[in-house]
Amino acid sequence: MNIFHRFKNKYVQFLVNMVMITIGCASYAAGVFLFLDPNALASGGISGVSIILSHLIGVFPTGTWIVILNVPLLLIATWKFGFKFLFTTIYAIIMSSLFMNLGSQYIGAATDDPMLAALAGPVLVSIGIATMFHAGASTGGTDILVKLMRLKFKSVSTGVIFMIFDVMVIIASAIAFKRFELSIYAGVCVVVQTIMVDKLLYGFDSAKMIYIMSEKNDIITKRLLEELDVGATIVHSHGGYTGKNQPVIMCVLKKQQLPRAKEVIRAEDNSAFLIVTNATEILGEGYKSHDTAEL
Repeated sequence: MNIFHRFKNKYVQFLVNMVMITIGCASYAAGVFLFLDPNALASGGISGVSIILSHLIGVFPTGTWIVILNVPLLLIATWKFGFKFLFTTIYAIIMSSLFMNLGSQYIGAATDDPMLAALAGPVLVSIGIATMFHAGASTGGTDILVKLMRLKFKSVSTGVIFMIFDVMVIIASAIAFKRFELSIYAGVCVVVQTIMVDKLLYGFDSAKMIYIMSEKNDIITKRLLEELDVGATIVHSHGGYTGKNQPVIMCVLKKQQLPRAKEVIRAEDNSAFLIVTNATEILGEGYKSHDTAEL
């Protein structure tokens, strides 16, 4: 019975993931065929290269070019990384490409305003990428290129490699279309998409974490708990220079609460040592549920 339930749960989860990937493909494709492709906005990645080839060479629509360009990348990735996630990646590439071609043929462009396209297109693309990512799929293309580059250039961050590819595609689009303003709009696309994907993957609930070292820890902790209704944890530390044991207040709070927290600390101890850092994802009471978090 337990084996049956385990199999049933895996089967249901697989179906849910495939539905999510399909929805993500539809959103990704809509961003391309409604906004980016009709306005020749090659905003980076394999989709950007495909838009350039589709407009310059013709022969195949953008969706088909995406499949063609991904075939050698998938073969190399399979050789280097094995068959893990290969099925969902191939499915995502084929479905998104199919949606693009059908959308271009039967629906067409939503606008001919390049600025509107540069803002709306990346939003739909980002929703699609984030949805597929949460379902355990890869969009292929640049994702594979980045993984391959990381094998050789381990000291270069993933974000930098993505940026290099995007900039190269934008420059190529400016040369190919001979319209400098299109490269500006494509740059806007990259910025919007980068911000949106980051927020959708890591959450809009980013907060601040503060570390407070003061001789008046007790009263500061009391006021933070009572006046801001936030949690506080006392961390016991040992000063490397002084050799003294020094309790440290660790507190996570929402961004809008930070100014008030600083006022409380300043009022009680103007010489307190304060460290403020960003907390990109908070799980627990008052923030995101553990059940909805991406593991």
